[in-house]
Amino acid sequence: MKKLHKNFKFYIIIFLIPCSIGYLIFSLLPMISALYLSFTSWDVIGGTPNFIGAENYQNIFDGDEFYRVMGNTFKFIILYIPGIIISSFLVAILFDTKVKGVTGFRILLFIPVLTSWVAGSIIWKSALNGQYGLINNILGLIGIEGPGWLTDTKWSMVSVVLVSIWKDLGFFSLIIFGGLRGIDKTVYEAAEIDGANSFQTLRRITLPLVSPTLFFVLITTMINSFQLFPQVMVMTGGGPLGSTQVIVERIYTYGFKYFNMGYAAALSMILLIVIVSITIIQLILQKKWVFYE
Repeated sequence: MKKLHKNFKFYIIIFLIPCSIGYLIFSLLPMISALYLSFTSWDVIGGTPNFIGAENYQNIFDGDEFYRVMGNTFKFIILYIPGIIISSFLVAILFDTKVKGVTGFRILLFIPVLTSWVAGSIIWKSALNGQYGLINNILGLIGIEGPGWLTDTKWSMVSVVLVSIWKDLGFFSLIIFGGLRGIDKTVYEAAEIDGANSFQTLRRITLPLVSPTLFFVLITTMINSFQLFPQVMVMTGGGPLGSTQVIVERIYTYGFKYFNMGYAAALSMILLIVIVSITIIQLILQKKWVFYE
């Protein structure tokens, strides 16, 4: 029995080695390298990195750009996360009904998920064009003058949020739909016998029992929001007037346009700290609203 136990551990180690090597090469070493680069000045073309200590971090926190960019990022988060969670939840409830044609609707809603961000952003960039775009043409038919979706500082981030919701709605609605299907139907039957109305059932049964799934969606959307990049680069390029400049867009710009890898690495380390900190806070706060059976 002991020999079998030792062999079992041996096989576990053997199977973990490929994954461990992959994690070491493609995740851990790049993170360590980025941490080292954040304390250097390196323009890629100019030779080897020069160690400059915490100068990059000091320049980041002393300037105004970082706070403006983080403000834009949080603006996206404030608009996007409630929008995607509420809309995904409502669509998931629709998925859970026996309405005719709901299966076809699921398929259509999932098509944007399979579409690449670049292709989807190019389509929406054309559709949201203020002069000849499809959206403003449709609004014009009913007497509404559409705004400059991507050229107006008031609407540029809103446009990015709406396109992001369009892209992610099918994915997260199916996740929440899976959570809804996992609820024991006898609970609803007991509530109906007790005379609970639809609102009471939603508040007292559905939301608590699906809260673990909602928590997963919240964590995932939060991390994705801080990594906002392709739709911004394709649709607005960070404009107009920097209104859609976000943290990952700045990392890309400083690293691959200005060739200031040390500064870009410092920004990425700060982003890592922010994401980890917010995730830890969410894990702590989940005890107050997430209910596990």
